[in-house]
Amino acid sequence: MRPPMEVCVLILSLLAPGVLYAMNNVPALQEPLPILGMGMVVLGLVLIVLLISVPNKMKVDPLFYVFAEFSFSCMVGLTNALEQDGFISGFMGFYIKMGEPHLSTAYAVMMSYWEGVLHFVLFLTIIHRMFKGKSYRSLGLLWAGSSIANQIVHIPGVVIGKYGSNIRPAFWRNVPFFLVPFWAASLLFSRPREIPVIPADKISAEQKKGLLSRPVDLLLSVLSLGAMAFSVFRGLVVLDCPLDACFTYIYQYEPYLKDPVGFPRVMMLVYLFYALPLLTVFIYGLKTPGCTWMLDWTIFFAGAMAQTQWCHIGASLHSRTPFTYRVPADKWWPVITLNVLLAAVPALLALRCHTNPTYFMKAVPQGQTNSGKKKN
Repeated sequence: MRPPMEVCVLILSLLAPGVLYAMNNVPALQEPLPILGMGMVVLGLVLIVLLISVPNKMKVDPLFYVFAEFSFSCMVGLTNALEQDGFISGFMGFYIKMGEPHLSTAYAVMMSYWEGVLHFVLFLTIIHRMFKGKSYRSLGLLWAGSSIANQIVHIPGVVIGKYGSNIRPAFWRNVPFFLVPFWAASLLFSRPREIPVIPADKISAEQKKGLLSRPVDLLLSVLSLGAMAFSVFRGLVVLDCPLDACFTYIYQYEPYLKDPVGFPRVMMLVYLFYALPLLTVFIYGLKTPGCTWMLDWTIFFAGAMAQTQWCHIGASLHSRTPFTYRVPADKWWPVITLNVLLAAVPALLALRCHTNPTYFMKAVPQGQTNSGKKKN
């Protein structure tokens, strides 16, 4: 009897630490170009094993191979995080030295934990649902938002930060991990979503309510405005705004924003130029009835903000960040509270849209009931 595909992927992924351990003990594989070449060979072999594992006559979603390959990389990331924090040793020394030295930074450690735990669990859950014939579109969008946000901070952060002068060939293995999530996201967005069919009279009654008559939406709008203001402020801080408030904040509250690794600076600019416009359109969606796109984009955005804020908060407190760049002990609570709220607002917004989507629905013909399902 063939084991479930998620079990096959789990077993295959758990081989990653063994591959790293072997490479860490073979001197010939510890030079920059062999490291890149060996990485590509290993990923190619993983793909071949996956192709063999799938039953011949089974039609498989191409995203399965993406999720399975990325699952293997998740275990590489988790191995790195555990070694950098001193829980294990003998796996990543060669790669940190000759492959990607920036992976020893606090930001990269937190990024590796996120990939190795949350992304890995997401992949196994998605693969399980995929082969059971269940919908996984929302989980896929959550991962896509998280992965894209990860890469658009990670790659530019390396290039412009202090590790930009020490980029080795292995760094370019990040290119497919940067491009593939965009392709996967476009594929997921283009697929029809499953939403409950809600009677037209119920939709009409809900959509006649103004924002003041919907206290939850009003609160989310206010919180979103607060998140926008915080994003603008920190964007100005990393752009060296001469205002006294910016100077005080970066030196007395979040000195991590000036860490030369580059990641926090890039992240604040991503918030300023990408998160800010998205929050603006979400406020519009909360005010304007029938914005069905809110159901998808709030999930995507929630994944992105959760990932970036996890890395940012963790790195600003981590022992691998120099003491002078960590959040001061006496400012810990206000800074961490603000950062947690910045991650929580998108999550609450996505939760609101999916627990009660009536306001965001297009009108449907009279007579349909909640028992049905509608493709939109």
